[in-house]
Amino acid sequence: MTSCMQAMQFRHACKAFDPQKKIPSDDFQKILEFARLSPSSFGMEPARYRVIETPALREKLREACWNQPQITESSHVVVVCAITEALHPGSAYVEKMFARRKLSPEATQQYLEKYAAHHASEIEPYMSLYAWSSKQCYITLANMMTGAASLGIDSCPIEGFSKKAVEQALDIDTGSEEVAVIVTFGYRKGEQTPRLRLGVEELVSFY
Repeated sequence: MTSCMQAMQFRHACKAFDPQKKIPSDDFQKILEFARLSPSSFGMEPARYRVIETPALREKLREACWNQPQITESSHVVVVCAITEALHPGSAYVEKMFARRKLSPEATQQYLEKYAAHHASEIEPYMSLYAWSSKQCYITLANMMTGAASLGIDSCPIEGFSKKAVEQALDIDTGSEEVAVIVTFGYRKGEQTPRLRLGVEELVSFY
């Protein structure tokens, strides 16, 4: 499969994985690369990825995820986390991310000021840093799943979990990052369930 449309038609939220089939290491590295190459607002790259491999930890994670079998039966489990405090305007992380562009000091300062102004007018009045950071994580999630589908690999995005329980199970320092979403990868067991989607005419308006 090579085209994006083929990948989108193949992809579905796989609920039943074949636990005997494992993703080759090279293919899984490609999935992680799809995540790494994803865009993010201001290029801040706020997503962090925890690949859960230890069986005992997977069992513990499954308990925090409404006992969904995908957690233990899939080939790979990725917990996508959103960094938070580091995204504050003026932080060392933000300055480092802009500095790597190797612009003039004046241009860099202009970017820093624009970033701070955007936070003041468009982020802080409407959402938390966690909410803004999580929005960027979902861009990487979509690219990972579509990219995996292009390789013939199934996936399932998971929001059905106790955020606090997952963070405790993984010993995450929530002062610096928080769980945004979980995604599992592997190979389907049995036939794909029918896909239900609204028609384009119900979703799109032209102006």
